[in-house]
Amino acid sequence: MSPAPSIGVLATGTCLPERILTNDEVAEAAGVDPDWIVQRTGVLRRHVAEPEQAASDLAAEAVRKALTAAGLPPSALGLLVLATSTPDELGPSTACRVQALVGADRAVAFDVAAACSGWLFAARIAHDWLRAGTGERYAAVVGVEVYSRFVDPSDRATAVLFADGAAATILGPVPGGTGFAPIRLGSDGTAAGDVLIPAGGSRLPASPRTLADRRHKVHMDGRAVRDFILRIFPEVLGDALDRNGLRLTDVDLLVSHQPNPLLLRRAAVDAGVPEDRVVIVGHEVGNIGAASLPYALASADRDGRLRTGSRVLVTAFGAGLTWGSTVLTWTGAQPHGTIPAPHTEVPRTEVPSAEATRPGVPSPGVPSPGVPSTEAPSAEVPCAEVPRTEAPCAEAPRTEAPRADAPRAEIPRTDVPGAENPRTKAPHTVIPRTEGAQL
Repeated sequence: MSPAPSIGVLATGTCLPERILTNDEVAEAAGVDPDWIVQRTGVLRRHVAEPEQAASDLAAEAVRKALTAAGLPPSALGLLVLATSTPDELGPSTACRVQALVGADRAVAFDVAAACSGWLFAARIAHDWLRAGTGERYAAVVGVEVYSRFVDPSDRATAVLFADGAAATILGPVPGGTGFAPIRLGSDGTAAGDVLIPAGGSRLPASPRTLADRRHKVHMDGRAVRDFILRIFPEVLGDALDRNGLRLTDVDLLVSHQPNPLLLRRAAVDAGVPEDRVVIVGHEVGNIGAASLPYALASADRDGRLRTGSRVLVTAFGAGLTWGSTVLTWTGAQPHGTIPAPHTEVPRTEVPSAEATRPGVPSPGVPSPGVPSTEAPSAEVPCAEVPRTEAPCAEAPRTEAPRADAPRAEIPRTDVPGAENPRTKAPHTVIPRTEGAQL
């Protein structure tokens, strides 16, 4: 039997809705000043789907563009894995909708629900699937969110960040020594209530009461989420470096989930990652959940920040709680007209320099990814508006992001994201909505 092939990213594609929701619009509904949003999160704008657009429409367009970039027909796909927290419906899988829309009739299609870590969880599945020797050669892995349907506009903790968008990657065989290193994933279900959409499932089916109580909107314990990110970030970095025998100086780029620009920069700098090696796109698209990481990867390629042979440290973290990391040796994907240029400067705050040059020291209170669990922008060319076949993708102007030179923004305050909130850890307890740093 021939050895299993190395699997890497062959191409990328993205789709953002045409409509842009500005900070002025969000601030009015949330009862805050537009400058407050920039100072506290670094987000300048976000994209919002039209009423007739669903997650499958955005995802299908991103997959089409990735296939075009890879020079492959839809029939070449043997697998289509879709990561989302905002599916078209509870069933069937949104991936099946996308399979039908793109004509990938030979692809096995299903969803992965791992929140903002979803794309990396899906990539792990696709990676192992393509190496299993069962005949499939190419896989589409797509992250997509339509958070705008699940955000309370009056909740400043969530409304200022969450947005809509999709990003897809085509995975396939690459030369030995390139592509994905083993992908390590982890979960901590004891904190599942930290961020969730409480109603609409079998525990709290839709009812007049759940609608009145806004239980179909995103609820979050912001302080807990913020603390989780700052703890898990150096752990997943250190774990990926240790497993691959690397130091931070061996890494060309860090591509991560994008909770918000200021929080990501703070976590990276605290972990000792040079700022010029961190890909940040959240200022232009907000937090697009499972699409954030692949969108950042596509953006880095479009901006010329990746070269053949570049080592990319990939990290993810999200609700569940979930997390993961890997090292991806780049083989030269070619995105299909979906990521804007030139690159926009990201809003920033002053952060203290980190003494460490290599992260990885376990932090108390969070299960370490080192413990075995499972191995392993803005805008776009307009797309024709053909219902259920083409999702309009925006071509929005790039905005120069202001730099905030005030002391490092303290996300957790009682009057800003991160407010104190009683946390109940009993099983299935619905956590009261609070304000805080977001996944």
